[in-house]
Amino acid sequence: MSSTLNDVVAVILAGGYGTRIKHLLDGVPKPMASVAGKPFVEWVIRYLRTQGITKAILSTGYLSEVVEQHFQNHPVDGVETICCPEKTPLGTAGGFLNAVHQTKESPFAWLVINGDSLVFTNLVSLKTHLLNSTVSGVIVGLSVNDTSRYGSLVCNQLQNLENFAEKSPGDGTISAGVYLFRNSLIKEFSLSLPLSFENEVFPSLLARGICLRVHTVQAPFLDIGTPDSFVQAEEFILQNYAKLID
Repeated sequence: MSSTLNDVVAVILAGGYGTRIKHLLDGVPKPMASVAGKPFVEWVIRYLRTQGITKAILSTGYLSEVVEQHFQNHPVDGVETICCPEKTPLGTAGGFLNAVHQTKESPFAWLVINGDSLVFTNLVSLKTHLLNSTVSGVIVGLSVNDTSRYGSLVCNQLQNLENFAEKSPGDGTISAGVYLFRNSLIKEFSLSLPLSFENEVFPSLLARGICLRVHTVQAPFLDIGTPDSFVQAEEFILQNYAKLID
């Protein structure tokens, strides 16, 4: 197995409405919110480029044409970027499957990442877990002081995911919304739509004994989904700008 991500295709989930911050978005979809002079999702792609990703598929929904037009006019050098729009809302996992089926790619693994959040961690290290043939997928866990906004991941001593805990105050490990799946795992997903990773796919996989490893990190992280976090976005990008340069 190579120590780079050149045999991994990224799918960026960029189909959300951004209801909680719509009044701040100036008529564009949430991932296209202007941050430090570029759409936030472009920073995500630029970060993926530093990790060796050369192909990114944008799973788009609301105002998908705005996303597609931007990357046609302003491509990110070194990353082939394709838009796969949803005709109806498909859910997080449904949007991912739609992108997989539209592009007909068959990489070693798929990296799934959100277009409205960013965690600055070494993504290449996720592949080391797949050296273990019993591990079918990897979830990036983020060690935080307060899990009340997100809920937390419950793991065993091997760091395999056991279940999801309800939102509650206190420290713990939350999902960073970054997943690495073996290509062979896709056939285990339900075909019913809409389909959610958190509510349907992961519980179903765990119930069938499929191993999902949690890779826990302490790393800079921002989700721009609330007004409070959105106003932090520009400072977050500027503070971590060195990590966005190849």
